[in-house]
Amino acid sequence: MRVLITGAGGMIGARLARRVARDGRIGDSPVTHMILTDLHAPNAPDAPFETTSRAADLATEAGRAAILRERPDVIFNLAAIVSGAAEADFELGYRFNLDATAAFLDDIRRMGGAPKVISTSSVAAFGGDLPDIVPDDHCLTPQNSYGTQKAMGELLQADHTRRGHLDGRCVRLPTICVRPGAPNAAASGFISGIIREPLAGVEAALPVSDDLRVWIASPDCAVETLLHAATLPPGALGPGAVVSGRGISVTIAEMLEALERVAGANVRARVTPHPDPVVAGIVGGWPKAFACTLAKHLDFPVDDGIDSIIRAHMDGSSS
Repeated sequence: MRVLITGAGGMIGARLARRVARDGRIGDSPVTHMILTDLHAPNAPDAPFETTSRAADLATEAGRAAILRERPDVIFNLAAIVSGAAEADFELGYRFNLDATAAFLDDIRRMGGAPKVISTSSVAAFGGDLPDIVPDDHCLTPQNSYGTQKAMGELLQADHTRRGHLDGRCVRLPTICVRPGAPNAAASGFISGIIREPLAGVEAALPVSDDLRVWIASPDCAVETLLHAATLPPGALGPGAVVSGRGISVTIAEMLEALERVAGANVRARVTPHPDPVVAGIVGGWPKAFACTLAKHLDFPVDDGIDSIIRAHMDGSSS
C-alpha cells in the first residue's frame, strides 16, 4: 500500500505519519511507501518502509503532479488554510480550500485507480440557528468562508465518489484540543490556548464568554478517527461519503474547572477574559454537539472526557 499525506507538516498530519510509521500498516494492509508533503518538506519519521518527504503546493499543477507521481493507494488530504486565516483573506481561502481541492480531486480522477481519499471537513460547515444536538442529516449551513469552503469540498468529493473516480471518506472533525506548540491562525485556537499556555506558565486570553459550549476531540482521537475511516469498507458512509467525527461537548467554564482539578487553581488563574467580538462571532455560531449516529454505529473512537484530554497533553502522549 502506498500512502500519501498532504498537510503532513501540520500537527495532525505529523502525528498521523508517526502513527503509520509505528504500525507499519493501515488496518490489515501493510504500508510499502509513505509520501509526506506540505508547503515545506515535512520531517519524515523512522519507518520500516520507504518514506518520501516533498515540498509541494497543491494550488499549483506542478505541485499536485509531483505528489501523485507515485500513484498512492490511500490519500489523507489534510492540507488547508485554517478558519481565521480563511475568513481574514477571502481570496487565499477560496484559492486553496476550494480551487486547489477541486483541482486535486480532478487530478486524482485522471490518475485512475480509484484510491481511497480520506479528507477532513469541519464543524464550521454548520452554523446559524442550530439544534442543541446536530443530527447526521442536518443540512449544511455554514456562516463563514472557511465553513463554506469545507462544505463545498464535501460535496465535490462525494460526487467524485459517486462517479467511481475515487473512494472518498470525509470526516468532520471536532475542534482539536489540546494542540501543542505555537498558536495557529484558527479562530478556535484559544480553545487549546486556555489549556496549553497556563500549563506552560503563560497567561492566556479568553476571547469568549465562559458559558460558550464547544465540540472538541483530542489530537490522538483525531488520528484514530482518520485511520478508522481508512479501514471501512467502500460505501460505509452512505451516499454523502461523510461522517461527523465523535467528540465531547463542554463549556469553556467546564474546561477551566477541569484545568483546575488536574493542574491546580494557580494554573487556572492564568486565564483572563479579553473579549474579541470577531472570534466570538465565528466560534459562537458553530455547533455545540453532534448526534454522531453513524459514527457510533461504525464504532468510531471518542475521548473519555476533558480531564483525560488535559492529562494526555500534560503527559506529552501522542500517536
